[in-house]
Amino acid sequence: MDIKIDDLTDIRTIKLIKTHLAGMMENSPVESIHALNVEGLKQDNITFYSAWEDNDIMGCGALKELTAKHGEVKSMRTAEKHLRKGVASAILQHIINVAKKRGYTKLSLETGSMDAFKPAHRLYESFGFRYCKPFDQYWDDPNSLFMEIDL
Repeated sequence: MDIKIDDLTDIRTIKLIKTHLAGMMENSPVESIHALNVEGLKQDNITFYSAWEDNDIMGCGALKELTAKHGEVKSMRTAEKHLRKGVASAILQHIINVAKKRGYTKLSLETGSMDAFKPAHRLYESFGFRYCKPFDQYWDDPNSLFMEIDL
C-alpha cells in the first residue's frame, strides 16, 4: 500500500469522494453532514491523502490544520472492495505521524453517532481517541460524536 498526498484530480479519487458523500447522505440528516466535497478538500489548510495498490485506490483521509498545534481528521473512507484489509488503520496512522511531525499536540474528529458509524468508532478508539465536546466550528448535535487524542 502506497499512501501519498493526492491533488484530487484523478477520476478514481473523485469517485471515492463522491461515494463517501453518498454514504453520508444515506446515514445522516443533511444538517448533520460535515463531509467535504472535492472542492472543499482543496482548501490550503487541508492535506488530502490517498492509499493505492498498484493503480487501484484503496482509501483516503485528510488532515486539516485548525491551529498551529491542533489538527482535524477528515474524509476517512475505504473503497468497498478493500474493506477489512487495514486500509483505514494505515491511513489514520499516516495522518497521526504527519500531525506529530508538524508539531500538533492534539487531533480531533467528528463522526456520525448512528450504528453505520460504529466501525469508525471502534477504529478511532483502538488508536486511543476519546470522546469529547464539539470543537472548532461544530456544535452539539445528537447525530454527531466528537473525538480527540493528545499527541
